[in-house]
Amino acid sequence: MVFKLGTGADLPYRMAVHPGGEGLICSLPKSCKWFQWDEIKTEEVHKQGLKLSEKVLTHLEDAGQQLALTFNNDGSMLAVGGEDGNLRVFKWPSMENVLSEAQAHSTVKDLDFSPDGKFLVSLGSGGPGRVWDLTSSTVAASLLKENDEAFGFCRFSQTNDKNQVLYITAARDQGACIVTWNTTTWKKLGSKKIVRDSISAFSVSADGKFLAVGTIQGDIVIVNSASMQVQAVVRQAHLGIVTTMRFSQDSRALVSASMDSSARVTVIKKKEKNGFSLRIIIFIVIAGIAVYLIVAMGVDHSSSTVPFFTFW
Repeated sequence: MVFKLGTGADLPYRMAVHPGGEGLICSLPKSCKWFQWDEIKTEEVHKQGLKLSEKVLTHLEDAGQQLALTFNNDGSMLAVGGEDGNLRVFKWPSMENVLSEAQAHSTVKDLDFSPDGKFLVSLGSGGPGRVWDLTSSTVAASLLKENDEAFGFCRFSQTNDKNQVLYITAARDQGACIVTWNTTTWKKLGSKKIVRDSISAFSVSADGKFLAVGTIQGDIVIVNSASMQVQAVVRQAHLGIVTTMRFSQDSRALVSASMDSSARVTVIKKKEKNGFSLRIIIFIVIAGIAVYLIVAMGVDHSSSTVPFFTFW
């Protein structure tokens, strides 16, 4: 254990770390609190801790349970979504109001800023997802779901050609999938079924090359974003539901945590590209040797006895 900070009877629900390293905001049952990093230095110990800040988030005092918290990339804006369906966006750290939408959804489930900070996507427990233009504080688009879909998580990313793309996880009758959206037209580009079980956590690597999902069964699945093919599966990586996950900045590792109080680091291994072609080469070589031996031995092709080789 690195550090432990008690919150008494207030059970922490969500946290968002400020990109600039200033601290983190934590959602508690009735309000949100700001915590600052606290370096603990002694002759024997040098570690990072947390302490409750003197800064009071007045706009989030007695605001009820906030189910979604996120900062934009440069940490200049904070978005919060409540159990009551209210959506609010503030400038940080001034807490000046940018957007306040009562009943944006029946309940806000997830939020994510676009990389340039111009848009915010919000998902709720029912109805379509919404894209908010933060310049005008209006709805830019509605993201419609299929009849049997229930949206779960949303994450912006970039493709190999540096264009922005939006991923949304969706639960369907036949399993859970990842839906891809164009961020100019806000039209659906496609969807891919990833797992049978419900997705309980979702993350996208900083370079946009990998997607990761955690399931209610404790599994971790790594997906190649270019092909949308599963690259690796870690069965029962955790004994309980995977509650959160995040890629390292260099996209070489994935840290995940579970409600079973466990945390693990999964190393992202590069997929071997030559495995299948190597088998083909070996087969061709063996087949060539077989043909050479047949010719050299002067075997009559009409003979009922023909040497054969077994390859596996």
